[in-house]
Amino acid sequence: MTKTMLLASAAALFFTAGAAHAAPGAADAPQAAQAPIPTGPTATAPLDDSAQKGVLVFTPDFFAAQRPNTALDMVDRVPGFTADDGAGTRGFEGSVGNILINNNRPASKNDAGTDVLERTPASQVERIELIRGGAPGIDMQGYSVVVNVILKTTASRQSIVTWNASLFDGGHDVYGGSYQFTAKNGDRSWSVLLSDGTSTSDSNGVGRDIIRDASGAVKSDLPFANDGYGGGDSIRLNYSGPVAGGKLEATAQYGIHDWQEWQEIGVTGGPDRSYSDYAEDTKSGELGLTYIRPLAPKWTLESRLIHQFESFENEATGRESSLGVAAPEARFTSEGDSSESILRALVRHERSAAITIEAGGEVAYNMLDTQQAFTLGGTAVDLPSASVKVEELRGEAFVKGTWRVNPRLTLEGGLRLETSTIKQSGDASAKESFFYPKPRFQVTWTPKANHQVRFRFERELGQLDFGDFVASSDFDDGNVHGGNVDLKPEQRWISEVTFERRFWGEGIVSIGYRHDEIIDVIDRLPLDGGLSATGNIGNGTLDKLSVNIVVPTDKWGIKGGRFTFKNDWNETHVTDPTTHQDRPISDVRPTQANIGFQQDITAWKTQWGINWLPKLGLETFDPDQTSGWRGAGYLEGFVEYKPTPTLSLRAQLNIWDDFVIRRTVYADRAPPRPVAFTEERDINPNTFVTLKLRKTF
Repeated sequence: MTKTMLLASAAALFFTAGAAHAAPGAADAPQAAQAPIPTGPTATAPLDDSAQKGVLVFTPDFFAAQRPNTALDMVDRVPGFTADDGAGTRGFEGSVGNILINNNRPASKNDAGTDVLERTPASQVERIELIRGGAPGIDMQGYSVVVNVILKTTASRQSIVTWNASLFDGGHDVYGGSYQFTAKNGDRSWSVLLSDGTSTSDSNGVGRDIIRDASGAVKSDLPFANDGYGGGDSIRLNYSGPVAGGKLEATAQYGIHDWQEWQEIGVTGGPDRSYSDYAEDTKSGELGLTYIRPLAPKWTLESRLIHQFESFENEATGRESSLGVAAPEARFTSEGDSSESILRALVRHERSAAITIEAGGEVAYNMLDTQQAFTLGGTAVDLPSASVKVEELRGEAFVKGTWRVNPRLTLEGGLRLETSTIKQSGDASAKESFFYPKPRFQVTWTPKANHQVRFRFERELGQLDFGDFVASSDFDDGNVHGGNVDLKPEQRWISEVTFERRFWGEGIVSIGYRHDEIIDVIDRLPLDGGLSATGNIGNGTLDKLSVNIVVPTDKWGIKGGRFTFKNDWNETHVTDPTTHQDRPISDVRPTQANIGFQQDITAWKTQWGINWLPKLGLETFDPDQTSGWRGAGYLEGFVEYKPTPTLSLRAQLNIWDDFVIRRTVYADRAPPRPVAFTEERDINPNTFVTLKLRKTF
């Protein structure tokens, strides 16, 4: 951890310098008063700067210079907040994001908070509350910081039309758009959204694929090209309104989606041509219901019902050729269905202005039923767990409480007790039950205005990906993975501390350090027959240093500007099950700094900005190969023109000319694993422009 501690020391020095230049006092945060949080589904308590110090309130005036179109535009400008839509995995507790609308999270897990805010006009926002450490009536869901967007209740009817396009220099262009109608009258509202969505990749392009033998001699140097794109059509209905003395929020969605990608090494028809193709079609839907009702003074019931389903078909084909010798074509097909159903309820008791207690439970059923096949040169190849059905029945009981000791100190604690049974049938039969207690404790301390320290200690249980129980393919790297019926959830004991300093209105310096003790790390595991799978490989650790800096530039003579810097430095350790040596955990990015500058030019009704990622990448450690990618100099620039409050035009340019994929393939799994060959793909990704037009009627 020497490197991490040096980085922490450097960040602390920067913070100290920034704090020295920042004038203390409430004037450092204009339009950010301290306020209580309304309780109940429809309460709209007035602002009161004598109450809870863990809440900062931002009124629309704070965002006026940015001329925001949507509520998401406003949330993205809340100093010190980064939107997180959550993991979106099984269950509700602990898997949703850090965005609330009118004190509650969206009715469906898949209707992410950022999606809801993006289709909510900025004119409908009454205020935005930044909640740090907990507040009455707010379920933090394990986050130390959340935003609560309070919407107006005035009657209105609006239509929003969008059109967007992603235009690639040398790639496949995609186009899409949407139409949304929203009607609101008091506490009742409904909306319909028709969407023609798009999917793209920013790492597609042309380059060279170079293979070297163990001595480093070049054995092959061939042209490389790849591309990936897709889209989908969907309809979503939303309703919110009073029902039987409470409030009902409902959402329903159905959509179809397709994705296809390909890559080619060599010249079409040439003896050294290698290729892979992948195509996927899905149909999915969901229903979400949330009902909140006061039971008695200071007592509230909140219940949720969520059901989502998906059917899918995909096919992957590929062939590797080397030095004029073509391998047989490989073909992997998969089709199946998956679903998740969740029933959750809790009772919240506002014992006093300082103490909130919650207790409740959750029951969830998850299912994946899939049939897969693998052929090599037309001959069927057996795979472990190729056609299986995986089911999980999970229950959880929880109790948690928040104690606002005084305006400077808030304590939050809780305990979740989870039990689950995972059953697998088909090609492989297995059944296993688990029980895990999950305690959590959090402290939020505000020693003086614009200074805050947050500490968290928690046991988290990783969410299993049912796709890891069945076979899969990755022909881009020549891999076929077997399924693993013995997977266990990954456990983490987390200790985290964050220090935050606010200055100059939008200015903030935040430094966080986190240490995880990880039990049953999920990573790559060797199987018999030369296959591999996702599995538990032992215990490991994660150390993370997080720095987030926002510096307004008005004091430097650049009006409406702000400089931003954000990065997480991750250091992980685990013992490799093949080499028995210490290594990083797969697919954890060691660093990815984002440096940017944005400016609001009010006179021109324009915003512009630029973001630069100097270095990024990650590695994956398989039993038979080590692969990874790295990039440098990723540049993104945008300009947005808003001639009227109801019209906006945005153009964004993405440039990335340094993207390299490397893999080292070993001749034998036995340590020290002699190298068979190395492969390097040096790709120049396609430059692309994204255009978006938005009109509100």
